[in-house]
Amino acid sequence: MKLDRILPFARLLLEKAVHPGDIAVDGTMGNGFDTAFLANLTGENGQVYSFDIQKEALENTRAKLVNEGLIKQCTLIHAGHELLSTYIKPEHAGKITGAIFNLGYLPGGDKSIITQAETTKTAIEQLFNHLAPEGIIILVIYHGHPGGSQERDALMDYVQSFPQEKAHILKYGFINQANHPPFIVAIEKR
Repeated sequence: MKLDRILPFARLLLEKAVHPGDIAVDGTMGNGFDTAFLANLTGENGQVYSFDIQKEALENTRAKLVNEGLIKQCTLIHAGHELLSTYIKPEHAGKITGAIFNLGYLPGGDKSIITQAETTKTAIEQLFNHLAPEGIIILVIYHGHPGGSQERDALMDYVQSFPQEKAHILKYGFINQANHPPFIVAIEKR
C-alpha cells in the first residue's frame, strides 16, 4: 500500500514540524507512544508536555519513557488537556511546534472514560495561542465507540468554522473502510 495509514501520516506531519530543541504537546498521553515519539523528535534539549486524566496512563507512560531513556525531556501531567495553559511554562508560549491528540479512550483501559468535545475544543484554543507560526496540532479522531460520533461532529463543526486567515486545516482519512475508521484533522497555524 502506497498511501500512508492514519498514524504513520500523523507522525510524518509531526516529523515535519518538530525538531531537536523544540517544544511539543501530547494532549492524550495514553500508553506513551506519542509522548515517546515526540521526545525523540525534540531530543534532550527539547520539552514534551503530556496530559492524561487517568493515573494508569501516567504510570504506563512513565515506565515507557524511563525504559527508553526519554523521561528527562518530558513533563507528565495528571490533568485534562483543557488545563493546558495552566501547565505550559511562560517561556514556552508561542514556541510549541507540534501537538497530537488521540481522541477516544485509553487503549486497554476503561472504555467508559472518553475524551469530550468541549474539553478538546478548549485545549485546541489554548494550544493554538501557544503555537509557533507553522506549528501543527493533530487530532486523531476515533469515533466508533459510544459518544465518539458526538465528539466527532462537534469537533468537525468547530474546525470547519476556524478562520481561514489563522490556520490551514486538513482532513485525512480512508472513506471506504468498515467499522468507523479513524481520521486525522491537522491544524497548521499561519
